[in-house]
Amino acid sequence: MQVLVRKAARALGRHGLAHAYGHVSARIDAGAFLVCAAEPMGLIAAGTKGSVVNLEGELPDGVLGEVRIHRDIYRRRADIAAVARTMPPKIMSLSTLRLTPQARHGFGSYFYPAIPLWDDPLLIRDDAASARLAARLGDGFAVVMRGNGLVTAGRSIEEAVVRAWYAEDAARVEIDVLATGGAGDAAFFSAEEAKRRSLWSGRILERMWDFLTAGDPE
Repeated sequence: MQVLVRKAARALGRHGLAHAYGHVSARIDAGAFLVCAAEPMGLIAAGTKGSVVNLEGELPDGVLGEVRIHRDIYRRRADIAAVARTMPPKIMSLSTLRLTPQARHGFGSYFYPAIPLWDDPLLIRDDAASARLAARLGDGFAVVMRGNGLVTAGRSIEEAVVRAWYAEDAARVEIDVLATGGAGDAAFFSAEEAKRRSLWSGRILERMWDFLTAGDPE
């Protein structure tokens, strides 16, 4: 699992979804998860070990404060196996308008009808705020933090990483649509269209994971 978490971290950094800040984790079992080293994700070297964090108790020494977001999501959602905290640039820009990507194109359909907004620009530095953010995620797989980035979750670490890329691409489309001045006339996916489009069959997840991790040293 250490190798998988490192590959996920480097993929997020390599594709501009995180810079000096951000972290990714994978659930170990019902009581603990593994989070990447507290380093710029794109610079995590082969062999660098992440930290094991228990779902109960305090964060271990050396673990970043916002890792409590991962902990609260795992506590609330038994179906979640991985969490990524990233800083995608277009998500960031869009969020300052208090807007999030809508389900306008194929990748956006995975967040139908839209990614929820956490309308607070401050860093998560206490357990109460972290629990509220996890609640804002609800039953979905992403939440945008206003002026502060993105959290994605998945039933695998591959899914959490791929969803971060999908969310950023959906933000790109949203910004392009807004730039035309015709956002009110732009198409949206219907609930039925989104259900039929947002599938993982046909190696959709695997192919994007292969793309994102291509050239990884491990």
